[in-house]
Amino acid sequence: MAATDADRERKKQKRDAAAALPARSAPAPVAGTRYARLSRMSLTWRKFWRTVSFYMPKRLYARSLIIVIAPMILLQSVITFVFMERQWQTVTNRLSVAVTRDIAAIIDMIETYPHDADYSNVVRIAQDRLGLKIDILPPDPLPAPGPKPFFSYLDETLGSEITRQIGKPFWIDTVGNSNILEIRVQLNGKVLRVFAKRSQAYQSQTHIFLLWMVGTSVVLLLIAIPFLRNQIRPILDLTDAAESFGKGRPTPPNFKPRGAEEVRRAGMAFIQMRERIERQIEQRTQMLAGISHDLRTILTRFRLQLAVAGSKSSDLDALNKDIDDMQSMLEAYMSFARGEATEDTGSFDLAFYLGKLATEARLRKCKLTTKLIGEPEVLVRPNAFARLLSNLVSNAFRHAKNTKVTATHTRGFLTVIIDDDGPGIPLERREDVFKPFVRLDTARNQDSGGTGLGLSIARDIARSHGGDIVLDDSPLGGLRAIVRVPA
Repeated sequence: MAATDADRERKKQKRDAAAALPARSAPAPVAGTRYARLSRMSLTWRKFWRTVSFYMPKRLYARSLIIVIAPMILLQSVITFVFMERQWQTVTNRLSVAVTRDIAAIIDMIETYPHDADYSNVVRIAQDRLGLKIDILPPDPLPAPGPKPFFSYLDETLGSEITRQIGKPFWIDTVGNSNILEIRVQLNGKVLRVFAKRSQAYQSQTHIFLLWMVGTSVVLLLIAIPFLRNQIRPILDLTDAAESFGKGRPTPPNFKPRGAEEVRRAGMAFIQMRERIERQIEQRTQMLAGISHDLRTILTRFRLQLAVAGSKSSDLDALNKDIDDMQSMLEAYMSFARGEATEDTGSFDLAFYLGKLATEARLRKCKLTTKLIGEPEVLVRPNAFARLLSNLVSNAFRHAKNTKVTATHTRGFLTVIIDDDGPGIPLERREDVFKPFVRLDTARNQDSGGTGLGLSIARDIARSHGGDIVLDDSPLGGLRAIVRVPA
């Protein structure tokens, strides 16, 4: 028992000593280790797929066509390679062996058996039984070797078989007449000339196989492409409908869920979402209209009571001023909450509106510079967009002496840049000014007629068009407001 207690005590001391030592962190991956190699392979693989995705088409229809066509081309390439490498070469080898064997038999007949002076029996047997046309020529030298075709597999196969089976000097012409092969063999005191059809020594039906393969592929593509287009079109319609709704435009009248079940479900989900949003906006507008009516009634009652009082004291003047401020704030809040969402889209003339701004600038005795790039007609909600620009330009007129407005309408987007030389807004407060009822005392002068909703309304209108407003430093020294909306 004592020994056991001593062992336990020693083990406890070892554990305490190990716990007292500083913990060692896991070693970093060393170059050349398995972990490092796997990391490099993973990085290379990701880089490869980034490169592939960069050069791949971006549209769904083009990618779907590649998904259909690429496996078909790959399969046909493999089949063609196997056919050309195995079946075509095997058949060509066997045909070449057979033709060479027939020529070797004719040579044996000429050199071994008795024959007529003109070799008529040998010629007849070769033509009737073997399908070869032969001639016995004088012992002239064989012609010089001609140029070889680019794809000379027949020359190589037939030449190697003649060398193996006959073993005499020979000359082959596979180029002169595409349908006839000419073979000359040097014999003792004579030359044997043989004419054979190319089909006897060469697999000449390859083009039929390729023609059938390509033809069937074309037929399949002609069937697959319209079918694929019909499957992609509902997705494109859904995209157009969602984009129009995001820009505050009416949904295309011919839009309805169709196509595959998943696309139909997505279309129905979009329609239900659109209806819920429109219903929520309508309920909010009706509720706020009711609140506005009730509050206006109370404010009118206050005005009547103050008028009946008939006193000219400063307290009553202050109350009248408070009622006016409440009325102005109520109207501004109603406009902000309503957001001009019920207005239909239409044409907005930028050139005409910039002319109106120039007139307003002269009345306010401010210097205004305008510039228009691109088409002046844009498709927006005219009244809402005019109010957006009016809020931004009015702020510039109010707080600056020089204002510059640049409108650029290109590539389906409208960008309006408003620069001024006013006091500007600190960087950390530029998002706060878009919140309702937020007014800056240090950055901009306090405006007794303002409610702090101008920029909130402007951003709400811009976002309802599918765009946005951002603030930045102006080259004139003040504030720059950038409006970018699809148009």
